[in-house]
Amino acid sequence: MSVLVTGGAGYIGSHMVLRLADAGNEVVVLDNLVTGFDWAVDRRASFVEGDVGDTRFVETVLDQHNVEAILHFAGSIVVPESVENPLKYYRNNTANTRNLIEAAVNAGVKHMIFSSTAAVYGMTGNDPVSEDAVLNPMSPYGRSKLMSEMMLADVAAAHDLTYGVLRYFNVAGADPAGRSGQSTPRATHLIKVACQAALGQRDEMYIYGTDYDTSDGTGLRDYIHVTDLIEAHALLLEHLRGGGENLTLNCGYGHGYSVREVVDTVKSVSGVDFKAIETDRRAGDPAAVVAGADRIRKVLGWEPAHADLTEIVGAAYGWEKYLLTRNDRPEIA
Repeated sequence: MSVLVTGGAGYIGSHMVLRLADAGNEVVVLDNLVTGFDWAVDRRASFVEGDVGDTRFVETVLDQHNVEAILHFAGSIVVPESVENPLKYYRNNTANTRNLIEAAVNAGVKHMIFSSTAAVYGMTGNDPVSEDAVLNPMSPYGRSKLMSEMMLADVAAAHDLTYGVLRYFNVAGADPAGRSGQSTPRATHLIKVACQAALGQRDEMYIYGTDYDTSDGTGLRDYIHVTDLIEAHALLLEHLRGGGENLTLNCGYGHGYSVREVVDTVKSVSGVDFKAIETDRRAGDPAAVVAGADRIRKVLGWEPAHADLTEIVGAAYGWEKYLLTRNDRPEIA
């Protein structure tokens, strides 16, 4: 029996492959390499290049590798782009997930874990948001993910499939052993952008909004180390394999850091006083997005091991420095 990781050549998926392989699982990666990199796939995994939306092709892969569980990371994740090109997001995040679920049912896959997002909540207010909060996504990205959650729940009710949904907050950092990290050159993640500015890959960066109702006026976000996020997936898979019930859980620390705090931490870690330009808010950005994280700790026994901003930034900065040494490193436009 094996585990299929869709999007396993990307940022979070490649870390999941490492965790599964380290634990002795047989791992298969399915990725179309549109945003992922074949060199990011751990060599212990079997790599298949292809589209998760091609139902018949995916069925063949599932049958050939005797797949027991799917961890689904493939998709598009940039909120502003989803507003400009919603059909891309409904194809990549919703339609393709629908087709993947059909292939899973047809192939008799037992478990599926879906990579979702805090964007399903929309404007959350300044208090930590729980899984029971009203779901009111404000972008096609958030809606595309919520629709996928709903499809998965409906299909699981009708078929012999158990599932878990993890709603991510702000994922950052890199593998502590330096084996993987965020490699997409034009990624919009704040910590990556700040690290690139510190390394001179960007002339400047922007702080969007300084008049929010937060401690220093800048947006507050719950940043979670990618390794802690991956451990949550591993515990959720163990839960499902053990006959556990379907679960939908937030994945964050329950406390946030402001944009200014992040920028200052990157400056401290790098020793570089790069330019961070303060400008107006972006439309639709909430003042704070922080996870209500009690349920995942209670149900899965999840205990974060890397919940320190300096450690998160240090890992991310180290990975950006590593990318500069790669002969085939991706360039920033």
